[in-house]
Amino acid sequence: MNTMVHPPAEDFSNDVLGRYWHRLDDGRVQCDLCPRFCKLREGQRGLCFVRACGPNGMVLTTYGRSSGFCIDPIEKKPLNHFLPGTPILSFGTAGCNLTCKFCQNWSISKAREFDKLQDQASPVAIAQAAVQTKCRSVAYTYNDPVIFLEYAVDTAKACRERGIKNVAVTAGYICPDPRAEFFKWMDAANVDLKAFTEKFYKELCTSQLSKVLDTLKYLKHETDVWFEITDLIIPGENDSEKEIDEMTSWVVKHLGADVPMHFSAFHPDWKMMDKPRTPKSTLVRAREIALANGLRYAYTGNVHDFDGHSTYCHACNHRLIGRDWYELSDWKIRFDGNYSGNCTNCGEPVAGVFEETRGDWGRKRVPVQFRKSPPREP
Repeated sequence: MNTMVHPPAEDFSNDVLGRYWHRLDDGRVQCDLCPRFCKLREGQRGLCFVRACGPNGMVLTTYGRSSGFCIDPIEKKPLNHFLPGTPILSFGTAGCNLTCKFCQNWSISKAREFDKLQDQASPVAIAQAAVQTKCRSVAYTYNDPVIFLEYAVDTAKACRERGIKNVAVTAGYICPDPRAEFFKWMDAANVDLKAFTEKFYKELCTSQLSKVLDTLKYLKHETDVWFEITDLIIPGENDSEKEIDEMTSWVVKHLGADVPMHFSAFHPDWKMMDKPRTPKSTLVRAREIALANGLRYAYTGNVHDFDGHSTYCHACNHRLIGRDWYELSDWKIRFDGNYSGNCTNCGEPVAGVFEETRGDWGRKRVPVQFRKSPPREP
């Protein structure tokens, strides 16, 4: 006779109380942050690992703790039309509310040990660090920030008070009410549109394409958040010309021609080691399809491709921003105030958030460490 052994309940009494949950009739707590709606008894964690059921309700177990801080180029998020060339202070926590078998950040997003969370920093400390390091923005990234919403929102508020922009890198799998709160404090986002079939999302991510499309439509039609889209193209999974044609046609129809799309190369990782790297030719072809369908800004990623990385005027094809990986060269955008820009050759507006001059951060990646607070006096 087999005996089922349940893991011991954890103690979450000292963690920060979260939002977006309600108690069920049977005593369990249901998390209402994302469409998984995890139902938990006290001492249990949700699928994302960082939201759990404490004695007083749902808690966030990673508030104030991070897997690390680093200053990146803004183009690494990737964002090509938001303050180009500027440095961005980036951080994440642990866990994720998706289960992507191809995760490229699995050492962080799939982390189940809190010794991965080595850096501790309050929201105010992060905002002050951005100011001190002359970063124009802070990125909530590496794992999906929607799962640490309370920490991200408090940090975003502190950043906004100091004139620092906020950037979310997310898969967009979040319920309407928390989505409204989360993006209220974001200035820009890169949304990972992983494929364009429910089959892909169900089998490889255990999630739903429709919920992600809802987030994209929300961002376009109900917010002022500047956003761009990334599609990681995996050989044999989401790389057909038919799927790319359908995806880019949907983007033009429902989001508009000015939303930039990034087609990025896959490399074998996590639980998908049997697939080859994405050929550069596949990314180039995806970009061609997107442009043919009316998208004005389409890019290749994770491969060396000067033409595919650079920004061109959709009206006269003049190269506006030259990019060699994260190094910027050409800068042919005339600044017209209020973050808008125009092509210097023909005067056509260029979609995005620009300043009079580009940044010169380049491809540097600089780790940032926070001083640990001294122990309190007994």
